Amino acid sequence: MRPDRIVLRDASEALAEAGLSASITVRDLETRRELALDPDAAYPLASVVKLPLALAILRAANEGALDLAEPVGIDPSKRTPGLTGLCRFEHPTTVAIEDLLYLAVCASDDTAADALFARCPPERVTELLRELGIQEVTVRHSIQDLHETLANRLEPDEMPQALTLAIQASTRGGGHLIPQLDVTHANSGTSRALVDLLELVWTDPVLADEREPLTRLLGMNLMRHRLAPDLESDDAAWFSKTGTFLHLRHEVGVVEHADGARLAIAVLSESSVPARIQPGAEQALGYAARLLHDQVRATRTTR
Repeated sequence: MRPDRIVLRDASEALAEAGLSASITVRDLETRRELALDPDAAYPLASVVKLPLALAILRAANEGALDLAEPVGIDPSKRTPGLTGLCRFEHPTTVAIEDLLYLAVCASDDTAADALFARCPPERVTELLRELGIQEVTVRHSIQDLHETLANRLEPDEMPQALTLAIQASTRGGGHLIPQLDVTHANSGTSRALVDLLELVWTDPVLADEREPLTRLLGMNLMRHRLAPDLESDDAAWFSKTGTFLHLRHEVGVVEHADGARLAIAVLSESSVPARIQPGAEQALGYAARLLHDQVRATRTTR
């Protein structure tokens, strides 16, 4: 087995060549062996915030504070901008809370997520995280607020300017001229804290009632272009949530192997390339995550 430092070096070089800076944490949920690259760097979460949101909704349902069968009216004139699901609906509709969970987690539907935030506001999601001992993930605003930026006021053909603004307007220490990209104002978290949350979801008896419905949703995630090609196979199932906004590309989840090994992985990244479509960046993130995953998993065979 190669030294950890060589694996981390190779991952860093692959990311840099693709114009990425990233935070990656990989942890074996049985042995708790961990390998990480800049694990305590905070990033805006983008749609990864839907993971703690879904957990909070399920907890509220289990406590009797809301009914998953409750119908929620969706007004298309007030929909959140987005590419999937209810964000594209042209007519009023009604969707049950449990189905909004499916849309928000599996299809990354922003309108569905905001309908859930209306039932469980950001401060309540953060309160639950603190109750669980998660200090470095904070939920501050809805998805609609994320879209209230200069970038989303630009025309589609001006997207390169939006991406350039997102890349160049950051400041030292995670600040940003766009509040929703400033980690002190945005929904934010670290890869290590997100792995902590995943570990709780998969193993902590405190979340026993929420575990099955949440892991089932993560297993049905339709966004499988980032880490899944490098992690899932006939012998490995990948349960995850992605997050993408401007120059941000994230994915967090757990890979379950047929031999019983379970590894939690969180990848948070930002690109320095002002382009919306970057297949090389997606491939580099998957490759880097796989390098760390394989190194942690190899420890099991050398003990």
